[in-house]
Amino acid sequence: MAGLRAAEALRRGGFEETIVLIGDEVHAPYDRPPLSKQILSGDWQPDRIALSTADKLADLDLDLRLGVRATGFDLGSRVVTTDDGRSDRVDGLLIATGSRCRTIPGTDDLDGVRVLRSLDDALTLRDDFDAGPHRVVVVGAGFIGAEVAATARGRGLEVTMVEALPVPLSRVLGHEIGVVCAEIHREQGVDLRTGVGVDAIDGGDRVERVVLSDGSVIAADVVVVGIGVVPNTEWLAGSGLQIDDGVVCDATCLAAPGVVAAGDVARWPNQRFGEMMRVEHWDNAIEQGIHSARRLLSTDSDALAFTPVPWFWSDQYDRKIQLAGSVRPDDECRIVTGSLEDRRFVTLYGREGRLVGVVGFNRPRHVMQYKTMIQDDVSFADALTAEI
Repeated sequence: MAGLRAAEALRRGGFEETIVLIGDEVHAPYDRPPLSKQILSGDWQPDRIALSTADKLADLDLDLRLGVRATGFDLGSRVVTTDDGRSDRVDGLLIATGSRCRTIPGTDDLDGVRVLRSLDDALTLRDDFDAGPHRVVVVGAGFIGAEVAATARGRGLEVTMVEALPVPLSRVLGHEIGVVCAEIHREQGVDLRTGVGVDAIDGGDRVERVVLSDGSVIAADVVVVGIGVVPNTEWLAGSGLQIDDGVVCDATCLAAPGVVAAGDVARWPNQRFGEMMRVEHWDNAIEQGIHSARRLLSTDSDALAFTPVPWFWSDQYDRKIQLAGSVRPDDECRIVTGSLEDRRFVTLYGREGRLVGVVGFNRPRHVMQYKTMIQDDVSFADALTAEI
């Protein structure tokens, strides 16, 4: 997403020279959010998630290298190397190598243990679901794990979801809303185990059981691991760039002269919130890809800081969960619309007198209006009394 939107922005910005777009997947750029929902459920086929048509890609006049992995970059020589043996000296580099799923050690060769990051991951997991497994175990009750669990239940599969935290998503949404998320899954028939870790995933050629830290054993023939991601920066070791939980950039997304980063792999100071951020959301990939492309075409004196209000959504059963801004568990929070009992509400988050975040369950219009207030630097007190 970030790489394609950056290429489009470069062309719109008047760049007429060669643009090389390298991607390690064999597929043309596609949209990831449907992978855990419409693709996994079988409602959509892969052609529905293409980000561009063949004609539009051709109009961009890209040197498009699919199924090719970047293996190195040297800031001094400005040379990018790839696993097909090529070396290219570049005038500008936009790093959008994203992230990969964390895995559980010792499970790499065990069939039936899956992650969900790519289209191929989703299609493989869909085949597993089509085969009618006895039980699906989801390790991790974050947003991806919760969406997979919801989709599996929608297909009538038996699901156990294991979460190390006492309350799912409490580090992101706070205790009360995390409890609501847990209740929603339990009401839908998910066997949710919280406050417990995974000691082992065992089997012969294929997974057969999951052993938990409390000694319990869950029989399973499909296990989906959703315990977070790691930014893909190993190929930049020794490059001369600063790497620290991503490619470290300045406020304008510049990592070094002529080098920018965007999407999951970029870490930069968001001046709006006064904190370093690395954002793993769809909307940020779009906006940061465009901003970073413009930064490559800008002078230092004309460059603008990248100060978004991060925003994302998660569809689980009949609930659309949306979050905008920067939310911490210790922020002051207040429900302003609806109620937790009805599972249809809006919660605002304040920090140092400012509105910094909003979470909504099935309240998309409200969330977007409060997102605008965050952009406008509205005080927490004024947001609480605003008529929406």
